Amino acid sequence: MTSLHADFESAPEAFPVRLSNFEGPLDLLLHLIRTNEVNIHDIPIALITSQYLDAIALMQELDLDVAGEFLVMAATLIHIKSKMLLPRPETAAGVEGEPEEDPRDALVRRLLEHQKFKAAAGLLHEREQLRAAQWLRPDERVAALAGDEYEPELEVDLFSLMTAFQAVVQRLKQRPKMVLPPEEVPVEVRIEQLLARLSETEACGFEDLFADVDDRRGVIVTFIALLEMIRLKLVRVFQSGSFGPIRVYKRPRPADAPHPIGDPEAHRG
Repeated sequence: MTSLHADFESAPEAFPVRLSNFEGPLDLLLHLIRTNEVNIHDIPIALITSQYLDAIALMQELDLDVAGEFLVMAATLIHIKSKMLLPRPETAAGVEGEPEEDPRDALVRRLLEHQKFKAAAGLLHEREQLRAAQWLRPDERVAALAGDEYEPELEVDLFSLMTAFQAVVQRLKQRPKMVLPPEEVPVEVRIEQLLARLSETEACGFEDLFADVDDRRGVIVTFIALLEMIRLKLVRVFQSGSFGPIRVYKRPRPADAPHPIGDPEAHRG
């Protein structure tokens, strides 16, 4: 296997993580709704808008490629929030005396439709995996022993990873400041370090990936390295239940995996 060092640039900025490769703005909204355990038909728009904007700010701080559709959704949420704040007389009515539509209704319809699409896509993907027998779920042996009540691990989405990453950053702020300047570790070097660590064990806890870094730059490089490893299909990330611990599993890289950034093979037709 060709070393990940070949023809790579080292800076995190040289690894443009395109959110479209992972999730879109509707996925972020569904993640926030699920995390806050609120009714999708009665979204607390002020709370969700605030958390959505916080997520956008974090993505921009990480130099993630925040596509225009994310910013359009931010503007949509702010517009809905402003309409919700306007006083609406009880007698207000729309065309032909019908009750005025809730400003959130159009968004709710989009979310429900997207949710159905994701569920259908997930079912098709699961069936494809079963037919091809491409990969064995790491918890199948445990499930066989534990019985039907065992809650299987769920594949983690990008925004669950970002939530876990925020917790890592918050804990970093509580650590004593380093006197010596931190060592700059290139992203490709960090990928190889993480892969070597995963080679020593069946799985690694998400937070354990950051155990050997003590500065903000280091945790950002580690997070970008993890996202690149997911994109290259070198690892899969799972979570126990909806809000349980996140674990990272190394996997054999399939033949159809994307090429590393900077790899000449990526530009061959």
